[in-house]
Amino acid sequence: MARPLCLLFDCDGTLVDSEPLLADEMSSSLTDAGLPFQASDYMGEFRGARFRHIVAELERRHGSVDPEQLDPLECRMRANLNQRLATELVPIDGATEALAALAGHAMGVVSNGPENKIRTSLVATGLAEVFGNRLFSAYTANCWKPDPCLFHHAANRMGFAPEECVVIDDALVGVRGALAAGMTVIHLNRFPDVEETPEGAIMISNMFQLPTVIGHLERARALAAHA
Repeated sequence: MARPLCLLFDCDGTLVDSEPLLADEMSSSLTDAGLPFQASDYMGEFRGARFRHIVAELERRHGSVDPEQLDPLECRMRANLNQRLATELVPIDGATEALAALAGHAMGVVSNGPENKIRTSLVATGLAEVFGNRLFSAYTANCWKPDPCLFHHAANRMGFAPEECVVIDDALVGVRGALAAGMTVIHLNRFPDVEETPEGAIMISNMFQLPTVIGHLERARALAAHA
């Protein structure tokens, strides 16, 4: 009998509702640095993207800033964000229930964010014990979504082949990266009116639906194994 599928979760916007806080802090920090940016810009265009990618795109549009400003700017932004995550953060609706229902699966977190931010977010929302140290940050692996190498890194560390993994991600950069990695992908599409799920991914609109979808995948896998 095949072992249960390995479930690899994005963090921001999938497990925890951190994106409004992140967007707000980015807006303040980037605008102060001379790169006009509103919280709605993050939610509408840059959700899930690497911070330095966002900076580079804003510089292309608005002109360069002193590169010596960028490291301290990012440090201040992340320090402010971590304080807010520790006190204001809540889980995405249905995430706690879904993780409890899927407790028989190996589970990890794969994020474009730094590991300390992932850990702070999970501790603040009571989800840390579910994942332990199975936290895979792009900053540690030195590759960022949508590059599939981050997903391959996580699967390898978890001891699973790509075809044994299911990725659950709300951001298109993660969905596309996981598809390129050869994994089954579930797109948590919380904005179906404005965002299209890429071909090849399975769409859900809330985390309460996740256990049912995983159950269907497991049953289909078992039937294929006995065919």
